[in-house]
Amino acid sequence: MGKYLLLYSTTDGQTKKICERIQLDLKRLGNYALCKPLTEASKQELKEHEKIIIGASIRYGKHNPSVYQFIDDNLALLEEKPSAFFSVNVVARKPEKNQPTTNPYVKKFFSEITWQPNLIGVFAGRLNYQRYSFWDRLIIRFIMVLTKGPTDPRTNVEYTDWNKVHDFTLKAHRL
Repeated sequence: MGKYLLLYSTTDGQTKKICERIQLDLKRLGNYALCKPLTEASKQELKEHEKIIIGASIRYGKHNPSVYQFIDDNLALLEEKPSAFFSVNVVARKPEKNQPTTNPYVKKFFSEITWQPNLIGVFAGRLNYQRYSFWDRLIIRFIMVLTKGPTDPRTNVEYTDWNKVHDFTLKAHRL
């Protein structure tokens, strides 16, 4: 059916995990799907694939600068093909912030770039204090205090709604 290139920028691995699930679902639907880090993608790979999906995580309120650079460097190719983007952030655990039109990070991201993909998604990520460095744990706990999230340093919770990821995949399949 389709030939998909799935690219991800991840901080703690949840965006990669989501990308791999999308890849698996696309393959089950009869598509070819290659999943790899955004920083390892070549222009040739972008040209060879019919559809492109980019997933990026948030850390301290921002997507990785490499995501902006990649989009800027490959804007023409991204605009000429069906494409999708999804953001992964813990703020999306809240029902009022789990849509592209209501998630502050997604809104900010698209106000800063010119690329407008055919499909945009936002998924809640994972909160696992034990995997963070001392400073990350401290800063993230402070952010959780401000956003009324869990602050127990033993917290390890996956907020990702896998049914929502599957629905996104079905929409991407129809691009």
